[in-house]
Amino acid sequence: MNRILLASAFLLVNISAAFADETPSALPAPAAVSPVAAAVSPVPAAVSPVPAAVSPAPKASAPKLVEPHLHIARSNLVGHARIALTFDACMGQADERILSTLVRERIPATIFVTARWLKRNPAALAVFLQNPDLFELENHGQNHIPAVDTPTLIYGIASAGSPQAVRQEVEGGAAAMVAAGIPAPHWFRGSTAKYDLSAIGEIRAMGYRIAGYSVNGDGGSLLGAVITEKRIASAKDGDVVISHINQPTHTAGEGVAKALVDLKAKGTQFVRLQDVEDTGDDKTTE
Repeated sequence: MNRILLASAFLLVNISAAFADETPSALPAPAAVSPVAAAVSPVPAAVSPVPAAVSPAPKASAPKLVEPHLHIARSNLVGHARIALTFDACMGQADERILSTLVRERIPATIFVTARWLKRNPAALAVFLQNPDLFELENHGQNHIPAVDTPTLIYGIASAGSPQAVRQEVEGGAAAMVAAGIPAPHWFRGSTAKYDLSAIGEIRAMGYRIAGYSVNGDGGSLLGAVITEKRIASAKDGDVVISHINQPTHTAGEGVAKALVDLKAKGTQFVRLQDVEDTGDDKTTE
């Protein structure tokens, strides 16, 4: 039995050796792999090459936005600074604290209204129209959409996103104003007061001057009454002040009303944009 087993084992070894001789030789040893490459793929490059890294698609660059400044011609009279008060009526209700102060103190101002605000505030509109010597009404757009012709977000608000949408925002606002009995507007101020340069060119080509500002009075109506009053009361000769007249529940409106009285007591000359020469940057008034 032992002889039989020994013979079988010998035969098996010889067969294996013969099979190995007829089999193609093993693949050559792979070239040395760097530790970094080995960490990426332990498989030799000759057996399973690591695919080249795919570059991510380039992200669309955000549009360059500008927030234009606007100044008016100075009075150059000591103690009688000339200031243009401008108010945005975006959405919401009229702030009677501001409106009543303007009427009572006979302080002229330029009001930028949206179509949305006009629909909700017929009583305030009637006051504006009954006091044409005080109020100049201008275009703040149809739906309070930033006049930027590239898709982006500004303070969380989606921009118009195309030249056609910018035109609709401007023309829709003007149409609503005329329908409400307001003279055709000549000035435009978009939501957020930010634009890209191409949209500025488009709006100017429509015949509008674009209203920037030089003093941010109420920080979008988000500042407190005290800081708002100080900001507006610090306006100097030739400044254009921007504030809001559509947030009656915000404390900023109280500060606006107080600042108007402060400025009047100083002998300030209040003017509307239509009544004085102006200078705006970023080709907004040229």
